[in-house]
Amino acid sequence: VFFYYQRAHTLTVLFILTCALVYITLLEETPRDTAYNTKRGIVASILVFLCFGVTQAKDGPFTRPHPAYWRFWLCVSVVYELFLIFILFQTVHDGRQFMKYIDPKLGVPLPERDYGGNCLIYDPGNTSDPFHNVWDKMDGFVPAHFLGWYIKTLMIRDWWMCMIISVMFEFLEYSLEHQLPNFSECWWDHWIMDVLLCNSFGIYCGMKTLGWLSMKPYQWQGLWNIPTYKDKIKRIAFQFTPYSWVKFEWRPASSLRRWLAVLGIIFMFLLAELNTFYLKFVLWMPPEHYLVLLRLVYFVNVGGVAMREIYDFMDDPKFHKKLGQQAWLVSAITVTEFLIVVKYDPKTIMLPIPFFVMQCWFLGIFLIFIWTLWRCYFLNYKFYPNTQSTQSKAERYIAFRDG
Repeated sequence: VFFYYQRAHTLTVLFILTCALVYITLLEETPRDTAYNTKRGIVASILVFLCFGVTQAKDGPFTRPHPAYWRFWLCVSVVYELFLIFILFQTVHDGRQFMKYIDPKLGVPLPERDYGGNCLIYDPGNTSDPFHNVWDKMDGFVPAHFLGWYIKTLMIRDWWMCMIISVMFEFLEYSLEHQLPNFSECWWDHWIMDVLLCNSFGIYCGMKTLGWLSMKPYQWQGLWNIPTYKDKIKRIAFQFTPYSWVKFEWRPASSLRRWLAVLGIIFMFLLAELNTFYLKFVLWMPPEHYLVLLRLVYFVNVGGVAMREIYDFMDDPKFHKKLGQQAWLVSAITVTEFLIVVKYDPKTIMLPIPFFVMQCWFLGIFLIFIWTLWRCYFLNYKFYPNTQSTQSKAERYIAFRDG
C-alpha cells in the first residue's frame, strides 16, 4: 500500500509540474524585463529540482513527520551548497553586489557598532535605572540563545558535549573579539547570561525532553483506527515526534577513532557557529536580516539528521559503510562558508591574535594531546601489555572498564 501511494504522489507531482510549464510556455506572455526573467528562471529551476528531490531522493534516517519533509531539506542543502560555490567563485565586489539581487537593501557596508561599552552591573551614575546595562542585554538574543541550545541538545543528545561546546564558544568569542566587534561582550554577559542562564537552561530543558522521548512508548496506529477525536488530535501531534528512539552514547574515550571523531564534531559545530557571525560581516548582512534567520532555520532542520548519520557511521561502521548524505553536505557547507569568509576578508581573519590568547590555546591543545596519549595508549598498554594485536583498543578498554 505504501509503495502504491508513493507512486501516486510521484505521478501527481510530475503532472502538476508539467501543467505549470505548459501554462508558462503557451499561455503566458514572457515579460521584457531581463533581470526579472533571470530571477524567475533561477527560482523555477530550483523549484523543479526540489520537486524532483522530494519525490525521488534517497530517504534518510528520519521518517517523521514524513520522509518527504527530510528529502526536501536534503535538496535545500544541495541548492545552498551550489549557491555558496557560486559566491565563492565571484570577486569580493561582485559577490557582495550579487546579494542585491536577493534583497536590494543588501550590498552596502554595515555601520560601526559598539558592543562592549559600560560593563557595570550596577551603575550608580544612572540614578533613574542603575541596572540599565542588564536590561539592555535582555533583548531578542536571550530567547534565541535558549532556543538554540535546546535544539542543539536534541541534536547532540549528550549533556557533556553540549556544555563543552557552549563554554568553548565563549572562549572563542574572547579570543576573536579583536576581529569582530560583536564578540566583545561584558564578562557577566559571557558567563552569567549566556553560559549559566540561557545555554544551561536550554541544555537542561533539552535533556528533559530527551528523557521523555526515551521513555515514551512508540506504538503507532492509523489515524482512522483511533475511536475518539481527542485521541486523533493526540495522534496528529505525535506525528511530529520520532517513530522510534535511539539514545546516543558517544563514548569518546573508548577508542582513539571515536575520540578523534568527537573532537571533529565539536570543531565543526564551533566552526558553523563562527560562520554565522563572520558571514554576516563579510557579506554585509545586518543581524536582523531574514537571510540570517533562514540560515539558522536551515541548520535546525538538517543538523539533527546529520548528527544521527554521523552517530550511525561511528557506532556501526560495518552496516553504515559511508557517511550519510546530509552529514556529507552539512560538512561541505560549513567548510565552504568558511572559505568564503577567508576569501572575502582575509585582512580580518589574519589579524594577529594577542599573545596571551595564543598561549592559552597552545596550552589547551597540548593538554588535549597529552590526555590522548595517556588515555588511548599508556592506559591500554599499562594494564594489557601482552594483549594480542587482533584485539581492538576499544575491546581492551571495555574489558578494563568492566573489570
